[in-house]
Amino acid sequence: MARALARPHSDDLRIALGGLLGGVVLWALGIHPRTASDPLVLWHAAWAPLVPLAVTAACEPLRRSRPRLGVFVGTLALTLDTVTLGNVVTVVMYTDLIYASVLYGDPASARRVPWITGMLTVLGGVVPAAIWRDPQALLIGVGIGVVAFAPAATGWVVRNHRDAAEAARLRAEQTALLAEMDRTQAVTAERSRMARELHDMVANHLSAIAIHSTAALSLDDARTSRDALTVIRENSVEGLAEMRRLIGILRDSSGDLEPAATPTLDGLATLVKGARANGLDVRLADGHGHGRVPAPVELAAYRIVQESLTNALKHAAEGPVEVSLRQEESTLHVRVTSTYRRGDTPRAPGSGSGLTGMRERAALLGGTFEAGPGTGPGIDRWTVRATLPLDRENPA
Repeated sequence: MARALARPHSDDLRIALGGLLGGVVLWALGIHPRTASDPLVLWHAAWAPLVPLAVTAACEPLRRSRPRLGVFVGTLALTLDTVTLGNVVTVVMYTDLIYASVLYGDPASARRVPWITGMLTVLGGVVPAAIWRDPQALLIGVGIGVVAFAPAATGWVVRNHRDAAEAARLRAEQTALLAEMDRTQAVTAERSRMARELHDMVANHLSAIAIHSTAALSLDDARTSRDALTVIRENSVEGLAEMRRLIGILRDSSGDLEPAATPTLDGLATLVKGARANGLDVRLADGHGHGRVPAPVELAAYRIVQESLTNALKHAAEGPVEVSLRQEESTLHVRVTSTYRRGDTPRAPGSGSGLTGMRERAALLGGTFEAGPGTGPGIDRWTVRATLPLDRENPA
């Protein structure tokens, strides 16, 4: 119903008006394709060609909104035109209706009209030639082909090109949308990675600074204050070095994901030494061996141990902190345990994102991560476990 009430396109109205005026001019000048003596002319009235002309012109406004109705009524008008003196403009407007029915019609009609007109072209030439046994009768089929099949075929070609162009435009829009989504996801992932790096690199040093500065302020002892300031200075220098490394990553335009100074498992001894200097009783059991460990796995394992030691520095009770790395055939197991007391207040404030960052690192490599309390002989223990695969393709 919506299509039936649609207003005609302004161009279609111009075509109808122009065709009608042109046909009237030819009629007024007495220009007709047939004469009164032609055997096909059954309606000899001089004004008879104006009737199919007016009907065909009235069908032109329907060429976009109701193309099937337009071509049906136009066919009846063209049939009526053949029994009058005729008008060339009526035939020309009919070819436009055939063309429009293929170009603007539904897909079924667009496929059906060329086949029907093609079949009529063949039959219109072969059947009369066979009945009259006159090769000249083939010209009837040629006439039908020019009037019906040629515009239908042209409309089919134009429609295919239009549909191909529309499909290409939609693909381009989808590609642009996917590219924008990929860019947004890449930016989000890079921000998350930078946030993890910043937290893991700086939190350990700042936690140590906060704890030792609290000790220096609370104890009125020159030696204790000097020792605390020494630790604060060391952590400040190391924190600044880590910050410079991170800034170097952000400013690097070479496309490398990590600079050459990326921490590896060989640096665990230095990391443990720094934790001991901050007051932790750390025991390292490094059993990852000398097998090949992908760089992303090394970095993830190092950061998980580093963040676990930072949490132990802030939350653990007095007691040993055990760090264990065990490498199997295709898996690296990381385990860090420390003592803690339920309800204790942290010795330094934290952002609460440490466990989230460790879990994300393990998940990005296809590994598993878990952290939580457990009970040991006579004391509560906090355990961090991470399992990182070593043979996954492109673990980054």
